Amino acid sequence: MENAHNNTFSSGMGSKEFTLLVALLMSIAALSIDALLPALGVIGEELGVVTANQPQLLISMLFLGLALGQLICGPLSDALGRRPILFSGFALYLVGTLVCYQAESLSMLMFGRFIQGLGVAGPYISAISLVRDLYHGTQMARIMSLVMMIFVLVPAIAPSLGQAIMYFDDWRGIFELYLAYAILLMVWIAWRLKETLPKSNRIAFTTTGFYEGFKEVLTNRITASYTACMGLFFGSFIGYLNSSQQIFQVQFKTGNLFALYFGLLALVLGFASLLNSRVVEKHGAKYIAFRAMCVVVIASTGFFGLHAFVDITLWMFLLYAAILFFCFGLLFGNVNALAMEPMGHVAGIASAVIGSVSSIMSMCIGTLIGQMYNNTLLPISGSFIITGALALCMMYWAEKGRVVAKSSA
Repeated sequence: MENAHNNTFSSGMGSKEFTLLVALLMSIAALSIDALLPALGVIGEELGVVTANQPQLLISMLFLGLALGQLICGPLSDALGRRPILFSGFALYLVGTLVCYQAESLSMLMFGRFIQGLGVAGPYISAISLVRDLYHGTQMARIMSLVMMIFVLVPAIAPSLGQAIMYFDDWRGIFELYLAYAILLMVWIAWRLKETLPKSNRIAFTTTGFYEGFKEVLTNRITASYTACMGLFFGSFIGYLNSSQQIFQVQFKTGNLFALYFGLLALVLGFASLLNSRVVEKHGAKYIAFRAMCVVVIASTGFFGLHAFVDITLWMFLLYAAILFFCFGLLFGNVNALAMEPMGHVAGIASAVIGSVSSIMSMCIGTLIGQMYNNTLLPISGSFIITGALALCMMYWAEKGRVVAKSSA
């Protein structure tokens, strides 16, 4: 009871309210990406794009802003406290959203999305830090499990929200949703959330410390290898995200059912993440991640080869995508944890560097894959084969060629 009292006093709110707030802070990035997906085709038509793949860049630009933003927000959050970074991030996000709302060209819209991405890094980075400030051990694990349960629902419903807005308004209405969401969270934080990082626990930001942390991440074989793994397989995932609207609405002509199919696949990923949290202690993160990546490569090779014999139907793609999403649910948390494992002494900077480097890698890879989309699934499945095989090589190198056995953490 004493711990609960201290946590309530420190954050200014009860654990249930705190858990919901943290989940919504983490969710703003997913909402900013997924709610816009159903509108990409309409935006392309209205703004007169040259090729059908160009609107995909609106997703990539937000990822680029997020990748660079977390590199800045992570160390500054440890130095200045959580609330200043939260408010600064939201302010920047609102500016970017207003630029997008007023945009009359794709280039201006892309610029606004980049600013949005820079801004969203503040709440995205701070969310996990808030939990780390107040909870430890099993309490932290319990809170994060609840946070993730709420968080996984956002990608499932976000495209439906975007689709619903477009029934009553044009695509700019989605940016009105972003404005309202950000303002609501800012008011909530200002009214209810106290600073959770005492001045005595803050780490002064120095260029030397940042350089040393960056150098340590990139020169540690295990951390560098697993960071590259994240960049590789998440790159293919972004390639899918970028192409998803065209795959469902153009290639398979699903119309407004796009949001439903996308949401169901997101729930598969969420279920796998939840399952992983239950079994990872028994089997080990390396064991699960290595085998999940093997399944991605095998399934993608089979699906790629299937193109030579039959015309791919929607149900074939959904089955293949469900396998991929289930594997990604097993990969995301485990590979990130493996990358962070040797970095306990520089956790704050290391987390920011790992997240930023892997995100920049994945944004570049995902943009390239998306721009290769040609109304077939060959670029997507082919990319999963190549990036998956490379990721397996990086895992193998990280472990010096040892067989990854059960219960190896």
